[in-house]
Amino acid sequence: MIHIDVSSAPQVSAVRLAFPAHRYRQDEIVAEFTAMCLPGGHPGRDVFARFGRTTGVQTRHLALPLDQYAGLTGFTQANDAFIDVALELGERALRDALDAAGVRPDEVDLIATTSVTGLAVPSLDARLAPRAGLRPDVKRLPLFGLGCVAGAAGVARLHDYLRAHPGQVAVLLAVELCSLTVQQEDTTHANLVASSLFGDGAAAVVMVGADRAGTAPSRPRVLATRSRLYPDTEQVMGWRIGSSGFRIVLSNEVAPIAEKFLGGDVRDFLDDHGLAPADVATWVCHPGGPKVIDTIERVLDLPDHALLPTRQSLAARGNLSSVSVLDVLHAAMGDPPPPDRPGLMIAMGPGFCSELVLLRW
Repeated sequence: MIHIDVSSAPQVSAVRLAFPAHRYRQDEIVAEFTAMCLPGGHPGRDVFARFGRTTGVQTRHLALPLDQYAGLTGFTQANDAFIDVALELGERALRDALDAAGVRPDEVDLIATTSVTGLAVPSLDARLAPRAGLRPDVKRLPLFGLGCVAGAAGVARLHDYLRAHPGQVAVLLAVELCSLTVQQEDTTHANLVASSLFGDGAAAVVMVGADRAGTAPSRPRVLATRSRLYPDTEQVMGWRIGSSGFRIVLSNEVAPIAEKFLGGDVRDFLDDHGLAPADVATWVCHPGGPKVIDTIERVLDLPDHALLPTRQSLAARGNLSSVSVLDVLHAAMGDPPPPDRPGLMIAMGPGFCSELVLLRW
């Protein structure tokens, strides 16, 4: 068993979300994207509509008004929109999280940014630093390619940094505008699934080293992390990036991979710290989709209510890629378990991979 001194562990001080103003019912989005992507009489229309009703998604926020998506003429226009909206949402989430944590912008020592739905050079963090009042010598860590796993992986990498710098402040900013990647010429099942499932939003996480950590019961410590790459799974999830932008790669193997590997990975990780799934008071799981959520419940023998916040996030906002697990973490911090109880953050993404983060309130 690995012993961890909780008093030396970094703390999550605040999580805040920001969403575009454009919010629609699932049936509205599916109807618009059906008309845009599938010509009249296409056999996929009924499949698309039927899948949209089974995703567990009820509403989603979109980067643009719904009637503007048909006018996106290519990758350049979509990516320009990504930069504009990402900066607005990112700044709002970052400022709100710093205010909630009681941290001034000039106290931030490291900012990590992650997105897999747009490209920006200079990176989002470089563009936001002067707008948000970060120091000119702030350390920057732009992350790309992690996709849905990046929320948990970003928290894990901030943990690593703050273990080495216990007097410092680190921030994770995740911005995902999944709707801007829709491919109007792509009638594949993967594109239709993605168009039915993914939403848009941003999240900022403020973490502090142990020397700055307080005693607020809603603020968990990050005790340990574990990363896992699965063999021969590179084609399970990702992008094919070309002249039209981001073309989704999404196989039906996600739930089977979780079925095969995740239960053992979680149990081994917890066992290393003298814990079992039954000891976990709060599950902070990425809402990959209803089949994945059901699989996680089954392989870990979880009670029906354990992943309710995950299902609620999916219903209200869709799958937000890297932002989703941070949305669930925000909910957990608003309704924390009793003190000294463990929590576990779980996310999976391209690679194919998983990230586990052990928390304690």
